[in-house]
This record gives sequence, structure tokens and C-alpha cells, in this order.
Amino acid sequence: MYQLYYSPSTASLAAHWMLIELGVPFELVLTDTATGAQKSPDYLKLNPSGVVPTLIVDGAPVCEVAAILMLLAERHAEKGLAPAVGAPERAAWLQWMVYLANTVMPAFRAWFYPHEPAGEAASEAAAAVARTRLEGIWDRIDAHLAAQAGPHMLGERLSAVDFLATMLMRWSRNMPKPATAWPNIARYLARMRAMPSLREVHAREGLTDWIDG
Repeated sequence: MYQLYYSPSTASLAAHWMLIELGVPFELVLTDTATGAQKSPDYLKLNPSGVVPTLIVDGAPVCEVAAILMLLAERHAEKGLAPAVGAPERAAWLQWMVYLANTVMPAFRAWFYPHEPAGEAASEAAAAVARTRLEGIWDRIDAHLAAQAGPHMLGERLSAVDFLATMLMRWSRNMPKPATAWPNIARYLARMRAMPSLREVHAREGLTDWIDG
């Protein structure tokens, strides 16, 4: 059984959702970021970065949501959430997972916490830069979805990329121009939000915003 250290509506949502979709046994351990539980000494022993999620796999902690999703996809290869090594789609899968983790997530960090990269005096300017960067990202993803033969990020196949991408698109819901303002992304999210597993993770985490549009 897996153990997932999570906090509602954070990056742990993608891991929680994927565990539900996989249909594997897991235990949830609430780590309330609103109260700073992720900075407690006991939690920092598991995840020195002091963020969620952390997934306990065979007794050892695994951190970083993209890494968790990739590991779960490979441990449960029969579910088809990662192209096999050598498959034509493998390179795109790796590319999108790294892009979402290395480009999109830091842009959101700068949007939500603009004082971190720029200091309090320049936080307004940093937020504006982050917004511009994110809107450029949605431009790219919208064009990618328009060119795809299938309904998912990799075409016909649902993959770990979709779990991470959808979670990040959800994060934009309160921005001046959310991801749903782009037509191909809006169509993509309409399909993703109909997935029973995504609706279930919202129910389990007590989230009522966004899931119904």
C-alpha cells in the first residue's frame, strides 16, 4: 500500500487523482499546508523541501509530483499511463512531463508568491511577468491540442501528462485569464472534468470550485 502525504488543492492533487485512477490501495496522510504542517521536523525528514506531495513507496519517501506520477505510471505499466521505452510516443511523454515540471510549475510559483523571486518591493512586477509567461504557455498548449489527432496531450492515449497538465490548468482558475479562455484547452478540460476519478478526488478533498466549470 502507498501512503500519500497531501494537502487539498495543492500539487498533491495530481498524485491523489492518479492513485484513484490506477485503482491501487493507498492511505492518505493530511499535511495541512495552511497550518505549516509541511515544515514540521517530522515531515522534513521525509521531504527536506517542505512541500507536498510525498509518496511512501516500499517504505521510502518519493518527492516531486512529476517524479511521483512518472514512477506510478511505470510501476503500473499495465494501465498504459506511460508509453513503453522505445515507443514512438515516449519522447513526447518525457518532454511534456519535464516541461510542465520545469517551466509551468515555476511560473505558477512566481504568480502565487511573487515576493520570492523579486522581493516585496517588486512583487507586482514579478506577478505581471509570471502572468505573461503563463499565458504564453497556454498559447503553446492550445496550439498543441489543436494539432493533436486525439483528445489528450499525447493524442488518443491518456497518460501521466494529462494528470499534471489538468492540475496546472486548474491552478489558473482565479487568474485574470484562466486556461479555459483558450478554446482547445477548454474543450480538453471539458473531457478531463468528466472523468469519474477527477470528480472523485475533488469530492475526497472537499473541493467544489472549478470541477463543474
